[in-house]
Amino acid sequence: MKTNIYVNNEKFIAGMTMKDDKEPENSNMALHTCNSTDDVLENRKNLATYLNCGLYDFVCANQTHSSNFHKVTLDDKGRGANRTDNAIIDTDAMYTYESNLLLSSFTADCVPVIFHNEVTGLLGVIHSGWQGTVKEITLKLIEHLKQVEQCNPNDLQVQIGAALSQEKFEVDEDVYVKFKELGYADDFMYYNDQTHKYHIDNQQTVKKQCELAGIPTEQITIDPTCTYISPDGFSYRQDKQSGRHLSFIMKKGE
Repeated sequence: MKTNIYVNNEKFIAGMTMKDDKEPENSNMALHTCNSTDDVLENRKNLATYLNCGLYDFVCANQTHSSNFHKVTLDDKGRGANRTDNAIIDTDAMYTYESNLLLSSFTADCVPVIFHNEVTGLLGVIHSGWQGTVKEITLKLIEHLKQVEQCNPNDLQVQIGAALSQEKFEVDEDVYVKFKELGYADDFMYYNDQTHKYHIDNQQTVKKQCELAGIPTEQITIDPTCTYISPDGFSYRQDKQSGRHLSFIMKKGE
């Protein structure tokens, strides 16, 4: 199983599964877009074994490109782990302080954001496709964590996972305008005179949102893998039937 491990220390393990043609359905992790539920569950069980946890430690959401987030408690353990109808509804970001829960986010070009706080043990995942980015889901969640959870942004470590590159993220003017209206994304866009398309760097825009929320730049890391170009990437833009990566983080138990 191909997996990019971004964090693996005494407290946390975090990473992102990648496409792997040696695994069932190329290591697709998503039940909502698959040919075989059994294959996806086998892939998830393999990941659980790799991470030394169980399938029912997973916590998954039904993602809707919203700016909604959910504080995960032990009552949420196993939601969405083996079926979609009990997943956390209409949610694109989750956070928790609990140990031994694998917070999960599914992407195939969208930007996955994984974060943790070494001081308080807070951790979370965010699904930020372009719609989530223009709705500022990352910025809104971090502001919520600052105000409600008294989280110091100086203590947050952020990993932005593999996603669609600026070269491959071509959009028409309507999407460009939405990014333009953010007021801070101009440096992450260019216009192609030949194709009459705009190109947007969604990863850099999300990074900017983290910075605007007060997270130090040096504590934000970006995986440069393009999900369209790389053979290890699932790309919805390239293949409408694509599988999904699973980005994850878990706090290790005592």
